[in-house]
Amino acid sequence: MSKQTVSNEYVSAFCLEMSLLLHAGIGIEDGLYLLIEDEKDKKSKKMLEQLADLVTEGKPFSEAVREVGTFPKYVGDMIETGEETGRLEQSFQALADYYDRQQQLMSQIRSALLYPFILMILMLVILVVLLVKVLPIFNQVYEQLGGTMGGTAKLLLRFGDWLGSIMPVLCGIIFVIVLVAAVIACSKRARGFFVKLYKKVFGGHGIVRRMGEARFASAMAMGMMSGLNTEDAFRTAMLFQDVNQKTKKRYEKCLEMLEVGEPMAKSFRENEVLEASFCRILDLGAKSGTSDTAMAEISRRMDDRVQLEIARKVGKIEPTIVIITSILVGIVLITVMLPLIHIMSSIG
Repeated sequence: MSKQTVSNEYVSAFCLEMSLLLHAGIGIEDGLYLLIEDEKDKKSKKMLEQLADLVTEGKPFSEAVREVGTFPKYVGDMIETGEETGRLEQSFQALADYYDRQQQLMSQIRSALLYPFILMILMLVILVVLLVKVLPIFNQVYEQLGGTMGGTAKLLLRFGDWLGSIMPVLCGIIFVIVLVAAVIACSKRARGFFVKLYKKVFGGHGIVRRMGEARFASAMAMGMMSGLNTEDAFRTAMLFQDVNQKTKKRYEKCLEMLEVGEPMAKSFRENEVLEASFCRILDLGAKSGTSDTAMAEISRRMDDRVQLEIARKVGKIEPTIVIITSILVGIVLITVMLPLIHIMSSIG
């Protein structure tokens, strides 16, 4: 396998399998050889064989994962934490849950963006064809009947002529837009660059902020379940964020409060890291000694809310595009057809 990060889906599946193997009392080395026997993909099998060889040589599994170089850096860090705290099974389970949620969220975002994008392109093509190809035909009909297109129809006809004259340029622009969209969709590196840039610019508000908060809560829960103390889990979770300066300052102030011994719920509430309702859950978790479980539940609820909000926004975008385009098409047709109907009735 090439030296690049594997997908979130693979990381989640691998960590879940390792967690189940450890729960069954099977050691890391034996578990890896079991996975090798069942692996069908040649690249994945080669990577597992490299891991098994390194573990057989006596290297810790976290070091083997880093040396292979195909997993995200945080996977090796969390595995090392699990090794040091004696909670390796919990670390694998937390990693599996985290990357599974990230995979689901990214899949939903891609699906949410793809359909409206395709719909918008198709609607624009329909409008361009109507203005460039259909309107001139109506103009010829008017001329044959001894009339001329006037008013709005004439303006639309001129606009259609102008679009026709720049059609090569317009097609080139559309091609570039589609090409860039395809590159972003297919290239993980390009997608990561644009997502990181977008988060830095717009990450302080709206759904982007809520997505960042959900990601932070998931990373925080992963660290706590792996055996990290609150401050170290918070620092680890910050590494998962591509935040703007305003959000970064809030996180840094929250960490300062945690380092001087302030309760986690209070620190999160005062710095708006989590909403008040989630801070109450965290406070109850701290009082009952189940802060990691409480954070995991908060993470799940935040992920569910983000997915619901994405679905709602997509539900508004699609009909909006259809309605706007339908109105524009209707205006063009009515502008052309009404005078034509008048001419036909005069002839009759």
